[in-house]
Amino acid sequence: MTRRWNAETWPIAAAMIPFPGRLPDGRLVQDAGPEVWARDLTDVADAGFDAVDPTDSWLRVADLDPAQRADFIAICGDLGLSVPAISTSRRSVIDPQHGAEYLAYGHRVLDVAAEMGVGHVSFGFFGPLTPEQMARLWFWTTEGVKNPSDPDTYRLAIARTRELGDHAERLGIRISLEMYEDTYIGTARDAVRFMQDLDHPALRLNMDIGNLIRLHRPVEPWAEMIELCAPYAGYWHVKNYYRMEDPSSGQILTHPAPLLGGTINYRAAIRRVLELGFDSPFLVEHYGGDGLGVCARNRDYIRGILAGRTVLND
Repeated sequence: MTRRWNAETWPIAAAMIPFPGRLPDGRLVQDAGPEVWARDLTDVADAGFDAVDPTDSWLRVADLDPAQRADFIAICGDLGLSVPAISTSRRSVIDPQHGAEYLAYGHRVLDVAAEMGVGHVSFGFFGPLTPEQMARLWFWTTEGVKNPSDPDTYRLAIARTRELGDHAERLGIRISLEMYEDTYIGTARDAVRFMQDLDHPALRLNMDIGNLIRLHRPVEPWAEMIELCAPYAGYWHVKNYYRMEDPSSGQILTHPAPLLGGTINYRAAIRRVLELGFDSPFLVEHYGGDGLGVCARNRDYIRGILAGRTVLND
């Protein structure tokens, strides 16, 4: 097949999760204005990125007024940063209190994405962090909010996601749904079932299997997840974790890792999805340490895979 991009032009966006959404003085980045946005985005550009995803845990571009949005777009343009995708976080359309509000927000995200020329949007069904999760060094080491098991909520998730899919299709945008534990797409098999139940041309799967590999519980083997989910793959959040399992005690421990060094073999995973026609941007993520620096090395590692080269993070 003929691809839209080569190894050097394939969009690989920096996630903004290394940057807090709240400043030390208590202000939200949302309200801080262009000077703060430019400071953070300059760091992204200085790390060698030419693409950024304004992840909404950092900045909700859909809730900026037109003048503010123009400022944001101008900053990105001045820094040579394209915006291939927008990711949302913890704004589930089936949230028991805010589901209708988050559905309306999802529609705003799609409209703003179209206005900005953004071709991909990521949504998910994961809820807010619990107080216990926020108190942990790594929030995934304790259980969080779970999607309800009742059929009515499942059908609501299908209906509202299709509604967003219909909107996205009219705009020429593709939606990717982020895999996340204890949601309707919290395992590979559940994700495949959900995608088959959706059966919508504008809806794909964000195979963020790093969200699952990091869990302190038994999970499906990463290669099995890739094989099952790759046919549905769209915009892809990639990150890796070291995973240590002690069968004698049942203890499982995980820690963030660079793509090259963690449990998931991303060379094999990326090659497999490319074989199946993958043609969406990547988003590189990392928690802890110099997250942006690790993301930059992950970007270079992916470009090496796309070019068929071996790239070592020295």
